Amino acid sequence: MANIVFIATSLDGYIADKRGKLDWLHSVPNPNNVDTGFVALMERVDGLVMGRNTLDMVLSFDCDWPYSKPVFVLSNTMTEVPQGYEDKVFLVKGKLVDIIADLNAKGFNELYIDGGVTIQNFLKEDLIDEMVITRFPILLGGGVPLFGELESSLSFNVIKSEVVLDSLTQTTYHRKRA
Repeated sequence: MANIVFIATSLDGYIADKRGKLDWLHSVPNPNNVDTGFVALMERVDGLVMGRNTLDMVLSFDCDWPYSKPVFVLSNTMTEVPQGYEDKVFLVKGKLVDIIADLNAKGFNELYIDGGVTIQNFLKEDLIDEMVITRFPILLGGGVPLFGELESSLSFNVIKSEVVLDSLTQTTYHRKRA
């Protein structure tokens, strides 16, 4: 069982700019649409867990639904999924440890955790096992941070680090547990 983060950040650790936009993700040319690991991640995971803000962001993209696996959306206020997504999006709420235990019991053992607040909350509960962070060579100077405050430090081992698309640094970290 693993809870996995797969995300891009700016050099200064932001996942969205000061306006909440992701335009900077296109600052590195990718004319051949080289996959930087997303396809392999989607083959590996059983489902995704994200917050409502991330769901709203994904729904705002001008593209087809990007996920082939069930998406579990954490929300205490959302009462129904957007029309047309009833077979793709499922609402969950409660304590993260209970949500994960319930999903694991239902066979969702490898989960992709996405969204800034969601990732921060999972880290606060020490529920992240692996992080794949792709750093873009840009300083945003503010915006939505990937990381937030923790009550105590969490140690990770670097498993792999490589340059992709000639300028992105992608590093895989595994949680070091005692």
